[in-house]
Amino acid sequence: MQKLEKSPLIVDFVGGAVGHRFRSGEGRGQGLAKAAGFSAGVTPDIVDATAGLGRDAFLLASLGARVTLIERSEQMHALLAEGIERAKAEGGRYAETVARMTLIHGDSRELLAGLAPQVVLIDPMHPPRDKTALVKKEMRLIRDIVGADPDAMELMQAALEAAQNRVVLKWPLRAEPMAGVRKPSHQIIGKSTRYDVFVKAKIAAPKN
Repeated sequence: MQKLEKSPLIVDFVGGAVGHRFRSGEGRGQGLAKAAGFSAGVTPDIVDATAGLGRDAFLLASLGARVTLIERSEQMHALLAEGIERAKAEGGRYAETVARMTLIHGDSRELLAGLAPQVVLIDPMHPPRDKTALVKKEMRLIRDIVGADPDAMELMQAALEAAQNRVVLKWPLRAEPMAGVRKPSHQIIGKSTRYDVFVKAKIAAPKN
């Protein structure tokens, strides 16, 4: 079996910014949650097709969603698995949250059709939005592991075909729309990020 290089990166759902957001209970009013289709009585099932450090997936799972994380980098997949185990060991709400997360190693372009997801989240690699040295270093380390996502448009096309209800593209605020992809149904604008939302069908609330 191939030995994975030790990376200074760590997937941490308990401490740092992720843990702070989790403990502060920002809730469904956040841009990501709105983009993913959370609403009164609706908690969608989501596939995070570009899992990375798993922060968005953890946030969505903390709001009650079942989230499937797909990561094609073996090294990043291993880091995610370690992070999930640490959160599980922490117990309480952390363990409850990661219990709603399913981690898969593979290529989303090939896997999405078989998953028939309600919502697909895509966050391709792009230049760092935050100019702080810490974020730049972290993004460089991530890019070293996962590469530059030259096939992001292919992934978007696969997601638009496979998603039952909607696709969410997380994109830098002032970046041009992704080439070759149809115009989004609507956008949700944040401070440095926007969510391009491609709606295919309304997400129905579960019947009692």
